[in-house]
Order: sequence, then structure tokens, then C-alpha cells
Amino acid sequence: MIPVLRIAAFSDGNKGGNPAGVWIGDALPDASQMQAIAAEVGFSETAFAAPQGGAWRVRYFSPLMEVPFCGHATIALGAALAHRHGDRTFELHLNDAIISVSGRRDANTIAAALQSPPTRSAPVDPTLRDGLLDLFGYTIDDLDPKIPPARIHGGADHVVLALKSRQALARMTYDFERGRALMEKAGLVTVALVTMETPQLFHVRNAFAAGGVVEDPATGAAAAAFAGYLRDIGWPHGGAIDIVQGEDMGMRSLIRAEIGETAGSSIRVSGTARFTMHDVASSV
Repeated sequence: MIPVLRIAAFSDGNKGGNPAGVWIGDALPDASQMQAIAAEVGFSETAFAAPQGGAWRVRYFSPLMEVPFCGHATIALGAALAHRHGDRTFELHLNDAIISVSGRRDANTIAAALQSPPTRSAPVDPTLRDGLLDLFGYTIDDLDPKIPPARIHGGADHVVLALKSRQALARMTYDFERGRALMEKAGLVTVALVTMETPQLFHVRNAFAAGGVVEDPATGAAAAAFAGYLRDIGWPHGGAIDIVQGEDMGMRSLIRAEIGETAGSSIRVSGTARFTMHDVASSV
């Protein structure tokens, strides 16, 4: 049996963060086995990695489906690879992209950074926007007009809804099955609800019903997509933004997204990771 590591990515020092499963073997299991392992682990995502030449072949599974890219599981994988192979950068071959992740050991935590797939954004369909507002119990008046609702992409598709206040973000709730149906129909991995504290600091909550999880405490893929969107709309980001996520879940997580000047280019997403529990044995 190959153990599944449990690593919290984007941790706040030695606490918080979003737990991910990390499976590393000589060859990837078939998709049905990976799906079963991810469901057994029960985290929002589990990353599966196997060597491929001088790189690593990587796939990601939530408890309910395969996802094309997962940021926090990539950070967790970078921590696991650095723990095994030393501080360096690792090339990752995903289903639809080639990216990289680096890891650097530092006492009880490991600093990790990924380069996301390319980013893009577009206005969200008004019908989908209104359906999502109704799902979460918000109205148009709750939205921050400086950051219009949009469909955003940084390896996976999300919708971002920017709210005017932290209080509005704190009251986020929704019907899980209804949200799952709406997100699946729209082809969304998550819905990112964000509010600005300063132009470079945001508080975020991510609904992930499509993957079988009510809320994700740290979402690196959505962070990359959101950072790319801010670049697209000419936001005064100053080269980077910081994201605080998971506070309302009691799992405070810290994400940094560094933003280059070229439209559509990769976003560097970084944070720390910590090993959270004893390994759990998979069925492979």
C-alpha cells in the first residue's frame, strides 16, 4: 500500500490551511482507483503524482470528480516533493497544461510556490450572475461595482462575485444540492466570493459544491484566476495581492499571488504548507 500524505496548504504558520491528500507512486492508478481514494480521503482535493521523464505527471480528484487544476493540492505536492527530494523546482504535467511548483524546507513548515496555467476572464452571463446571487441570498446592491462579476480562469473555471463588505461575506450560506446543480450546469469548479480590505488585501470564501465540498478554506486555482482578472481590469495591485481565506471556517489560510504585467500570463501563487496527520493507507 502507498500512503496518502495529508498536508495543509496555505497555512497560517503552524495552524490553519486547507488539507489536501498527496499520493506519490511509480505510476498513476487508473482513474476509478484515484476517484475512490479521493473519496476515501474526503478532502476537497487529492493530488496524484508519478515520475514522467524528468518531470511529474499529476492529476487531481475531489470526492466527486476529477478537476483540471488545484492550487492548494499543488502546493501540498510541492511540499511533499521537497520533503523527499530536497529544495528545488519540479515540473508538473497536468491534463491540459505544464506548470511548476517549488518547495523549500523551513523548520516545521515548507514554503512552496506554483506557477499557474495561463489566465483569462470574461463578463459573466447575467442569468448566471442572478442565479448565483439568489443562491447565496445576495442582491445586486451587495456587489462592489469596482470589481464586476466575471467568469475567471487560471487552470479551471470560476465565477467571482465581489461584495461591498466583510459582514456580507461572513453571512454566506447556500443550499448545497441547489448550488451543486447550478455550478455543474455552468461548468464551474468554484464560486469565489471576495471583499476588499485594501487594494492589495482581500478576504475570500469559495463555494465548491461541484466537488462535493460546501466550502474550501484555501483555493489556489481561484486565487490565480482572480489575480489574473484584477490585471485584466487594470486594478492597482502593485504587483501582488494577499488573500485571507477560511477565517469563517476556523481554518485561516494565507495566499499570495504575484502578478506580472503581460495579459493572460501565469500567476505565481505561494504560501506555506504543514504536515497535518499521520499518513493514511490507500488501497493502491
